[in-house]
Amino acid sequence: MTNGWHALRRGESVLERRKLLERAHERFVDDRSPQLAGDPELRDRFAQASAVRTVVLESWLRSRRLTIDPDGIPQRPSLSEAQLTEMRATHPIGSVLPVVSRLLLDEASESGFIVAVGDASGRLLWVDGDRTLRSQAEEMGFRAGMDWSEQAVGTSAPGSALALDHAIQVLGAEHYSRAVHPWSCTAAPVHDPGSGAIIGVIDVTGGDGAASPHLMPLMEATLAAVEAELQLVALRRRIELDRGARNRSSAAPSRSRAATGATHGAPQSLPRLIVLGREPALLEHLGGAEPVSGRHAEILLALAAAPQGLSARALAEAVYGAQGSERTLRPEMVRLRRWLERHCVELDLSSKPYRLVPGIRIDAHETLEAIGRGAHRLALAAYEGPVLPTSRAPIAEQLRASVDATLREAMLQWAGPDPLFAYAQSWASDDVQVWETLLQVLPALSPKRARVVARLEHLARDTS
Repeated sequence: MTNGWHALRRGESVLERRKLLERAHERFVDDRSPQLAGDPELRDRFAQASAVRTVVLESWLRSRRLTIDPDGIPQRPSLSEAQLTEMRATHPIGSVLPVVSRLLLDEASESGFIVAVGDASGRLLWVDGDRTLRSQAEEMGFRAGMDWSEQAVGTSAPGSALALDHAIQVLGAEHYSRAVHPWSCTAAPVHDPGSGAIIGVIDVTGGDGAASPHLMPLMEATLAAVEAELQLVALRRRIELDRGARNRSSAAPSRSRAATGATHGAPQSLPRLIVLGREPALLEHLGGAEPVSGRHAEILLALAAAPQGLSARALAEAVYGAQGSERTLRPEMVRLRRWLERHCVELDLSSKPYRLVPGIRIDAHETLEAIGRGAHRLALAAYEGPVLPTSRAPIAEQLRASVDATLREAMLQWAGPDPLFAYAQSWASDDVQVWETLLQVLPALSPKRARVVARLEHLARDTS
């Protein structure tokens, strides 16, 4: 049997599992005795004998208690056209749909899937993807405006993901409704980054491939990117509100930056320095977003890499690359302090040793962390180019080399065909190894193979 959230083990026969699930579903629906619901030991025996995941069996039992008709499908939309239009205009996920499209919809469309986004109640707000598949799905009521919660249709990936507050796959007859048995899906709930409350759900629906093991990491990476973008949207909104409040009370005495930093020291509200593909860098903070001169950006990079602080000599070497440049550094630190004060950045630049209080986030560090936890698509989506491209500061050169090498290795070793193709086109146009690897991993009938072969031939001519 698979684990609780994945529908299949790697290498498991989908046909055999489908047959087992069909028999188990019929047995469950035909057996209306209450003993199964009231006896945990009996439920365990049923799950083991029928190869049904416990998480699915529990959902079937909830569906039965809700008197869901296993032969029924949604008939009437839960949202009128006017309500659907209003929900789309006001729902927070609407502001991050480009992230869903970039990370999930492009691959889903090419693979013959459809992608749905719903609200916290399970009502579908957007459904996109393969046109033929969408038309077929509409026949069973899977379209915008319909309710796909467990309360409405029983077990399904979007409804059960919301009910369980966890990403889940549902294969074939694991669906409670017989009309949905030809389909499979993977879904995950979306949370508000601030409150942690569920605000919606993202679902991929299609054939057996929509519940394949590799789709769960893709869904989790998309979810991480969506929630990160929601956090950024919320930060921009807070910045605008804070700016308006400052304009209204410009005569009020300001608090010291050290006191403000103590109030806003949570990681999500720390100032964030954007250096990937940027020159000048950009510093996002609660008071706005400001371009940062090259030398100041290099100093901030060095201090971010050493939260415990740096001596004047160590900081000078990280920024200037030569010993004995402390005298040059000191007036630069004075200018940086004044710059932070002038732009109301909630950072305190202390000395002996030099360090930033409460701290600062760096987009390049976040990209390395995403690669480290396997979120390769998220890292690729966040990568906008080399760190401070023209900087010759040792700290910038080291971070630039680390990010570029780590991303390249991750793409070569673990990325699927689509992210590797995107990486090759955008960031490795002259990297023969990347294009050769791409040719090996692309499916035999992929239309992208012709472009890859043409690129390799072009590179071969350039080196001959």
